[in-house]
Amino acid sequence: MVLENIGQRQQHSDGRSVAIRMEGITKRFGSLVANHDIDLSVYQGEVHALVGENGAGKTTLMNILYGMVRPDSGHIFVGTTELPVHRGFLGPDYGIGMIHQHFMLVRPFSVLENIILGTEPRRGIFLDLVSARRKVVDLMGRYGIEIDLDRRVEDLSVGEEQRVEILKVLYRNARIIIMDEPTAVLTPQEIDRLFETVRMLVAAGHTLIFITHKLEEVMEIADRVTVLRQGRVVGTRSIQEVDPEELAIMMVGRKIEATRPVRRTRSATSLFRLENICLRTPRNLDALSSISLDVRQGEILGICGVEGNGQDELFEVAIGIRKPSSGKIFFQDEEITGLSAARRLRLGIGHIPPDRIRMGIVPGMTVKENIILGRHVEPELAGSFFLKDRAIRNLAVKLLHDYGIVPPAPEADITTFSGGNQQKIVVARELSRKARLLIASQPTRGLDIMATKLIHDSLLEHAENGGGVLLISADLAEIMDLSDRIAVMYRGRILRVLEREHASEEQLGLLMAGVAG
Repeated sequence: MVLENIGQRQQHSDGRSVAIRMEGITKRFGSLVANHDIDLSVYQGEVHALVGENGAGKTTLMNILYGMVRPDSGHIFVGTTELPVHRGFLGPDYGIGMIHQHFMLVRPFSVLENIILGTEPRRGIFLDLVSARRKVVDLMGRYGIEIDLDRRVEDLSVGEEQRVEILKVLYRNARIIIMDEPTAVLTPQEIDRLFETVRMLVAAGHTLIFITHKLEEVMEIADRVTVLRQGRVVGTRSIQEVDPEELAIMMVGRKIEATRPVRRTRSATSLFRLENICLRTPRNLDALSSISLDVRQGEILGICGVEGNGQDELFEVAIGIRKPSSGKIFFQDEEITGLSAARRLRLGIGHIPPDRIRMGIVPGMTVKENIILGRHVEPELAGSFFLKDRAIRNLAVKLLHDYGIVPPAPEADITTFSGGNQQKIVVARELSRKARLLIASQPTRGLDIMATKLIHDSLLEHAENGGGVLLISADLAEIMDLSDRIAVMYRGRILRVLEREHASEEQLGLLMAGVAG
């Protein structure tokens, strides 16, 4: 290609310049075609949403744009400059920054140290932290980002960690910013704050590519949207000419019937009960204070609250990986306070962890090995001395099919799967246990429309069959759609428990902020 001709094609018919153009991008991983002959143009100064089901190829395409993955074929242009994609390149060298779904921060380091890591300014042989701090403070003022630069990352909330990631790419002078599932772990308030920052970035001349599954967010924040399905571009639309239903059909290839929660006949019998549970942190702070809750047979009890108010600690105490400082836990009227997580699994308490990477999967193991974690002693999967490989493979094949997990390869390393498909593997494993109680924390985080619907239907079916569900979620809509009762957490306490039919989003929002509603 001749660069002069390329330059003539860098302007849209309405006068807008093209910031990024990807042409004929194809990427294969073995027999799997992650991206097939993809063309994508992103205009200067727009928010361009990239949507599609889990495994549609969104993150792979953006990793190619950022330079983390080399395509098998195709071309990429930033303005009129063609990038050396087949020789390898680094996105920051061309003004491209990427905020990954799983934040890449060094947790024991301070905020400032994380922001400048790898690009540390020096005065002679010494670090010049004074000039670094001055530049970061200037960026914070320019984009309305507030954070204490001296705090350790390990002490930050998820929303604050994301602000650190945004400052990192701005510090490296990125003009094109890729955000991969940026709202997957945020509360409604944090999402509003993120969108304010996005609008300020665009107003300052930045271009944003926004990967998400949440169509309501696409309609609110994006200027245009491109839909991928099975590694191909289905179409690109202006937000003014599309609606969420059309986008959903483009994503999955058919109309999606909404989940209609059925109000179940609940038993008065308590299945799982917490009595005056308290938990002190290693720093002698109250993480949980006098928590008393019960989950009844045939019920979904929802726990909502702004992230960081004790939900993770409640989950860890409930499944048995942390011991409460005081209080008692009962399952089917048997006290289990001192039982391990493994013993609780065998009793019939399954769990979906909030962090699939840290708690849900074992990287480096195959899909089928991950699917039998905690089930490897069951007679149908294990003999006297050896695991039953054929039975394990058959189980893995069935779950991969039932949950639409791609690629359907039980022997593949689980790290080769997208984040959404890893989450589906965790959920499939836990729902296949036939547990009496399911403790699910953020079960649909990062999942597409169809996967979310499948999991919602599965949770409802579990309760309708007489099981109990303790559902912890930062997604208020999910809590209100599925729960029979809703408990609001604030600063490690349960402020109030409401029947679903008596709860409103406004009331829950006030309670989540610590205001009596």
